[in-house]
Amino acid sequence: MSLTTTVPMSGRAGRTIRRFHVTVISGPAKGKVWAEVAQRCAVGSHPSNDLWIADETVSRFHCELAIVNDAVRVRDLGSRNATLLGDAALVEALLVGGNTLALGGTRLRIDIDPGEVTLPGFERSQFGDIVGDSAIMAEVFSQLDKIARSDATVLIYGETGTGKEGTAQAIHDASARASGPFVVVDCGAIPSSLLEAELFGHEAGAFTGAVSRRIGAFEQASGGTLFLDEIGELPIELQPKLLRALESREIRRVGSTAVVSCDLRFIAATNRDLRAEVNRGAFRADLYYRLAVVRLALPALRERREDVPLLVRTLLARLEASPTITAKLTEPAYLEVLAAAAWPGNVRELRNHLAQCAVFGECMPPSALAPARLGGDVDASQSYELARRQALDAFERSYLMSLLERTHGNVAAAARSADVNRGYLYRMLGRHGLR
Repeated sequence: MSLTTTVPMSGRAGRTIRRFHVTVISGPAKGKVWAEVAQRCAVGSHPSNDLWIADETVSRFHCELAIVNDAVRVRDLGSRNATLLGDAALVEALLVGGNTLALGGTRLRIDIDPGEVTLPGFERSQFGDIVGDSAIMAEVFSQLDKIARSDATVLIYGETGTGKEGTAQAIHDASARASGPFVVVDCGAIPSSLLEAELFGHEAGAFTGAVSRRIGAFEQASGGTLFLDEIGELPIELQPKLLRALESREIRRVGSTAVVSCDLRFIAATNRDLRAEVNRGAFRADLYYRLAVVRLALPALRERREDVPLLVRTLLARLEASPTITAKLTEPAYLEVLAAAAWPGNVRELRNHLAQCAVFGECMPPSALAPARLGGDVDASQSYELARRQALDAFERSYLMSLLERTHGNVAAAARSADVNRGYLYRMLGRHGLR
């Protein structure tokens, strides 16, 4: 008798995963069980969690559990009382099942079921400009198809370079608002002093330099979609104003008392876990609840290596690479090299690497973009300019990765630490596929 369960779906299958369930064995919610057909379970004292535990010793967003192959990964979200396995406070760990976790005054038992489940898939290998023929992308496309049919606010999260803006554009293009505008505001690239005017507009004379009225992003996007990229960078003092605008669909231009109504859909994106930001007080809980009506996770490229050949062919076509270089870069042996690379900058980094290869007409190894030290071994068979460019790129990229790691991905803090202009830092990050 088969232990595999199949969820009704159409088209290609999504991933087949093990099922797990969570049981509250002590505390105010004793006896409560989470046993959904899902890869992840968020646990906390706020009702928006998958497993809601009404216990004041449990943080609003306490931890997240996710099935990874045959184990459950537990990740603490910066909780107040920690997530304990015995006496050990966990940051992130893999559990084999049958384990007990303590969250404040509540204890949970994690069990992995013997059966498997196939997640919903999607019949095509492309949604908008996003491509992939892996099972994990079939699952993502299935979610996107449902999201596009609604008008719900969406929070997209994923690592740098996973295609969050392209995903937002694809949702808009497949929605009933496709004929309306798609307006993008990068909350991390605009100085905080100018961001309010960028979002809501301003009247002439509202502040120094405001010589005429300016229509903000909310009004520009009316009838369509407003995409708020890097929402985790939004200054805390501006968050209440954004919350009011999201709730009322009304704004006031800076320097005006008149209320302007806006009919628009909101999509936001971040490479941070905003639940952890809420726990540490850097992001308003009420704004998070308003943004995360629907949450969509984009996988890192290392989680879908089988998509690399399709991605390479698609990206080369978009780069308008010559037939000669396209043939070189799509040779099976080179595709295997690309698929095995780490790509911390994900699809954006892969694209930048292919663009470099197209410029120089060579199958450059991905290691040319990996951290390296100046003055180390060089390949004298290459031209001087190519070898020099690779060495400088390697140093610059290594420095930027270390800088972002030290500042936990906060670009504003990274710019201050490096003593460079934030706009210049954004350009460098973009050049190396790190943003």
